[in-house]
Amino acid sequence: MMQTDQRILLVGTPSERLSRLCCIFEFLGEQIDIITIEKLSTCLQETRFRALVISIDNMSADALKLVASQYPWQPILLFGHVGELQVSNVLGHIEEPLNYPQLTELLHFCQVYGQVKRPQVPTSANQTKLFRSLVGRSDGIANVRHLISQVATSDATVLVLGQSGTGKEVVARNIHYLSERRDGPFIPVNCGAIPPELLESELFGHEKGSFTGAISSRKGRFELAEGGTLFLDEIGDMPLQMQVKLLRVLQERVFERVGGTKTINADVRVVAATHRDLETMISSNEFREDLYYRLNVFPIEMPALSERKDDVPLLLQELVSRVYNEGRGKVRFTQRAIESLKEHAWSGNVRELSNLVERLTILYPGGLVDVNDLPIKYRHIDVPEYSVELSEEQQERDALASIFTSEEPVEIPETRFPSELPPEGVNLKDLLAELEIDMIRQALEQQDNVVARAAEMLGIRRTTLVEKMRKYGMTKE
Repeated sequence: MMQTDQRILLVGTPSERLSRLCCIFEFLGEQIDIITIEKLSTCLQETRFRALVISIDNMSADALKLVASQYPWQPILLFGHVGELQVSNVLGHIEEPLNYPQLTELLHFCQVYGQVKRPQVPTSANQTKLFRSLVGRSDGIANVRHLISQVATSDATVLVLGQSGTGKEVVARNIHYLSERRDGPFIPVNCGAIPPELLESELFGHEKGSFTGAISSRKGRFELAEGGTLFLDEIGDMPLQMQVKLLRVLQERVFERVGGTKTINADVRVVAATHRDLETMISSNEFREDLYYRLNVFPIEMPALSERKDDVPLLLQELVSRVYNEGRGKVRFTQRAIESLKEHAWSGNVRELSNLVERLTILYPGGLVDVNDLPIKYRHIDVPEYSVELSEEQQERDALASIFTSEEPVEIPETRFPSELPPEGVNLKDLLAELEIDMIRQALEQQDNVVARAAEMLGIRRTTLVEKMRKYGMTKE
């Protein structure tokens, strides 16, 4: 597992020139180690450094290219100049005389490269379990996981932004369980689901007799979250008068219960979330600007599922496993079905995808879902429906069975079909075919040529109706 080290590694033969560079880096506040080229492979085997500075000395361009290509994740600077090297991780040359602007600019290049080319960070079992809810390889979700890992160890207030259904509470739970407060409680509160007149009591608690119905003292969510994390979901729906009181708690870390005078310390980490545009709400005086800046210490923007469609296969795998582990069955998807789901707009985001998986698990327990098994709005690939080829004799038997086993009598137009069998007999096959054609035509006319509704009216599957229309050379027109 790749480790990240914030030191700068100077590679080369010890010399006055190298010592001078080392002194300047230390003056800039950097930690420096000097090693020889022979020890380089051992140092870089499982570690990526903030920067690798190679003193060119007598090294050829080919030798430098070989070193750089062996460690593509490692940002490299060259001390000296050997011409242009077309290697992506060689970010620049340190030229003499040494100066502050040059060195700080090159170190910034190394920092940006390190953020883009992140190594796999070692994770605890707890972290792995929770990050499964944020599966995906897209840049957006990878950045969310990186931001979570950065902010979790601090006590900073976090504001999670994003559309409904993107998993904002999942982010809050990950932050809590990766923090030092993981052994404390995680208390979620939906600010939009609690009536405004009860929200203060819910958050801060109340004393006995503080209002009608307060027959005993009660702790609020801030007290219940003591030593842990309080998740304020839909913070944009909080009334303005409560925003003032929340701001005081965030600033002073103290509060009083409703009807009480005792000051209570709030040892709570606050994570807030909203799907609303708070800056627009500030312009329309619906949200306090000072509270916004108090909450927006560390914002995390959750990408919509429509922006990370390549993550749909991994999300499907995770959601199917979750449903199966809960003992509710298992379903699988064909590649065509997965490609069709990737084309969907997903206005409900991951929540919509989760609900679809549950629905399909109920409809096709243990089955394999293809495009035409998906609800109509999720079918974005035109795939012909598979139908079993039946012999003509079997089709006739099915037609007879559908007539004589129907619970409701089939009305046969008297003008076209005899009420009694004539002495000369009839051609039953032609008669049944004519009956089917007539019934199909009537159903299509009554249902505005919508095949699915016509099939429902006839009490047969859509695929069966399509096959019969193909057999008789009929079209919807």
